[in-house]
Amino acid sequence: MPLDDGSGGGSGRRPSRNVLGERLLGCSFKPITGFFRNGCCDTGPADRGSHTVCIVATAEFLAFSKACGNDLSTPMPEYGFDGLKPGDRWCLCAPRWQEALEAGHAPRVVLQSTHEGALAYCSLADLKRHAVDVS
Repeated sequence: MPLDDGSGGGSGRRPSRNVLGERLLGCSFKPITGFFRNGCCDTGPADRGSHTVCIVATAEFLAFSKACGNDLSTPMPEYGFDGLKPGDRWCLCAPRWQEALEAGHAPRVVLQSTHEGALAYCSLADLKRHAVDVS
C-alpha cells in the first residue's frame, strides 16, 4: 500500500491520498514507476521533484519532454530503464506537467493515481480537464 511519510518518522504513517481525496492507487508496475519505484506516485521529503502526477505518455509529450532536456523515451539499460513508449503510465514531476500544460503539450492524467501533493503545482481543474478516469 502506498504510504505518505511526510513526517520522516516511522510512526503515524497514513495511506497516501490522490487529488480526489481518496486512497492513492498504483500508476504503473510495468514499467515500474514512482520516486520510490513502488509503482505509485507516492512522495516524501526526499522527493524534491514532486513525482506525483500519473500520466499516460503520448508521442507528442515524449518529444516535448526530450526537447526540454528530460528524455524519458531513450532506454538506459544501466538503470534498468527501457524508455517510455506512447501509452505507458509514468509518475511525472508535477512542475514538468504544469510546464507541458502551459506549452500546450500536457499528457493525459490518471487522477486516482495522482498524489494530492501535485496540487501544490497544478490546479485540480486543469488535471481534471486532462483526466482519463473522469466521465
